[in-house]
Amino acid sequence: METFLWLANAGSEVEKGFGINFDIFDTNLVNLAIIIGVLFYFGRGFIGGILSERRRKIETAISESEQRAKAAKQALDEAKQKLAKAQEDAKQLMADAEARAKATCEAIALESEQEVARMKEAATAELNSDATRASRELRDRAVALALENVEGELKQRMNELVQSQLVERSISMIGG
Repeated sequence: METFLWLANAGSEVEKGFGINFDIFDTNLVNLAIIIGVLFYFGRGFIGGILSERRRKIETAISESEQRAKAAKQALDEAKQKLAKAQEDAKQLMADAEARAKATCEAIALESEQEVARMKEAATAELNSDATRASRELRDRAVALALENVEGELKQRMNELVQSQLVERSISMIGG
């Protein structure tokens, strides 16, 4: 330690004795050289070890960060691919659903048209049947009324003279 103090006082006047020189301009360069020398001599291994350990930790952290960044980028790319596939699958499902809905709609419309046509045919057949039945009933009724009228008129007009003329005329037509 005395060596340090002597070196610190080396730039000052020796007559004053042993002590610390507080004159900055006289002792600054000498003190700085001493401190750098001591630090370099004694601290080289210690500071070098600390710095190399710090460097190793920084390099490890950078390497790990790069690996995590690569892994994150790879996971992001995979997620983007999965998203794109899911979107494509969703589009395909929507297209399939629309196609099925359209086909179902068309099938229902066709069935409805066929059912309407069948109902029209049944109604037409029933209407024709009813019309035929009504027509037959009207004809039968008309014939019955006509026969009644004819019978009633025949009874009124047929007297014995008319009956004998009718019989003679019929015989002459048959026999000649």
